[in-house]
Amino acid sequence: MLTKRGSSKSLRWQHSPYSAMGRQWEVFLFTFQFLLFLLWDKFLRNNSSKQRQKRARWLVKNLLQLGPTFIKIGQSLSTRADLIPLEYIQELSQLQDNVPPFSTEEAIAMIETELGQPIYDLFDSFETEPLASASLGQVHRAKLYTGKEVVVKVQRPGLEKIFNLDFEVVHRLIRILTRYFQSFKKYNLEAIYEEFFELLFQEIDYIHEGKNAERFRDNFRGYSQIKVPKIYWKYSTKKILTLEYLPGIKVDDRAALEANNVNLDRVIQLGICSYLKQLLIDGFFQSDPHPGNMAVNQRGELIFYDFGTMAEVKTFAKDQMIQVFFAILKKDTDKVVDNLVYMGLIEPLNDMTPVKRIVSFLLENFRDKPVDVRAFEQISDEVYLMFKSQPFRLPPQMTFILKSLTTLDGIARALDPEYNLLAASQPFVKNLALSGSRGSLVTAIIKQAKGVIKDTLSQPNTSEKFLRGLEERIDRGELQFRIRSLESERVLKRINLGIKSLIYACLTGFALLSASILMTTIYIKFALICFGFAGLFSLFLFKSLLSLMLQEKVDRLLEK
Repeated sequence: MLTKRGSSKSLRWQHSPYSAMGRQWEVFLFTFQFLLFLLWDKFLRNNSSKQRQKRARWLVKNLLQLGPTFIKIGQSLSTRADLIPLEYIQELSQLQDNVPPFSTEEAIAMIETELGQPIYDLFDSFETEPLASASLGQVHRAKLYTGKEVVVKVQRPGLEKIFNLDFEVVHRLIRILTRYFQSFKKYNLEAIYEEFFELLFQEIDYIHEGKNAERFRDNFRGYSQIKVPKIYWKYSTKKILTLEYLPGIKVDDRAALEANNVNLDRVIQLGICSYLKQLLIDGFFQSDPHPGNMAVNQRGELIFYDFGTMAEVKTFAKDQMIQVFFAILKKDTDKVVDNLVYMGLIEPLNDMTPVKRIVSFLLENFRDKPVDVRAFEQISDEVYLMFKSQPFRLPPQMTFILKSLTTLDGIARALDPEYNLLAASQPFVKNLALSGSRGSLVTAIIKQAKGVIKDTLSQPNTSEKFLRGLEERIDRGELQFRIRSLESERVLKRINLGIKSLIYACLTGFALLSASILMTTIYIKFALICFGFAGLFSLFLFKSLLSLMLQEKVDRLLEK
């Protein structure tokens, strides 16, 4: 039987009969409007956090209006903290949950068309109000005639057609941006575009998602605390996916978990250990672990949903990740930096001292306790130099890993604000060290884990620690003359801005004086031109003075 639970508002783009030209005009207009906003803000030097948040909200609102392709682009950008400001990350992250459902009638029509039978012949009951909706589809609860409770994932109608249209439109847009805007050339947009759409077309293939779910389920076979829904292939096609119904409490709902007497520390440990297993052992992990994709049942078991966005770690990258992970646990700064350079996360510089000092500072201060942003005041000069040199970069595969770990870290902090990722992962390390499993990769992990435990048990005494720390500080060049050099660099930058301001002031004055003199003669047209130049130079002067004021403000903050 059908269970009527309410109606849903359909999206405008879901039924719009887009032509290639009409869709291109809509996308191009949106893009250039947003670029104009950014250029205007840059011209006015209005780059405050409040203004960026305003622009980010406008962006999210219009991405929702443009449809699933651009919603997915926004979701992908929400992982790129290395490319876009925090305000945009925060607003774009809301796209995970803020996508309206499509109508029940369309969902039922899609199911009946794909499975070739009326809805009442397929299911004993079917709830018309979706349990959840996303950019690519929505999920309805149902019951089979066998008595099994299931959820039916239904793809949005016309999705593939929209993707094919947007595939061409976005490609044209990228060609224009890279041809006429120099700043876009450094991002290799063509490669990003190809990778994005390749993943997108995989994600709308529910057969592919079902196979991912079965592989993930096999990887956790024998782990009773991890639950993965079973796939019902008889009721699944490329656009319909029927899975076992595994209800649970949203993983970051602390109040509900506590009300059900669920051990929060145990939940955190399960989440951390399961992801370390996915990353370091299986090499196959859920790349989008937001709270909607994870739940906890009343027995405290962790449930995983949604396997459309899975990612794989290649063997060589996995080896490097293992080395970085255990080097962090051992607080081996050189090993961490060397591996990050090898993996392409850090651009090698002639002088790696600032980068090494920052990594050492992070390992020493935040490995076993929550991050305190105020502590960064101690290394403000190194942070200034590092970001000026821009040594950090993120290859596409590493963005998935970083997104997974940072999202998981955020979920854990919602359950326990004092939680620390590395400290919580130590049970995983100890279990590996005591494991009798063998295999090239597992053996390497066990060897690294035993090394961590050995280092922990053979910690030097206080005097040795002091002498070793002093030696390391001398090796890293943490001397006063280096800091003074950075201060001199900032002073020189202010002097440069001051000289530019003086030059623009002189040019503005000269143009105004020339215009005033010419106004008293017959060359009034030339006077108007001079007034135009005076206005232009005054704008440059205003911009230069603003830059000088901002630089002085930044320097004062760094000197505190």
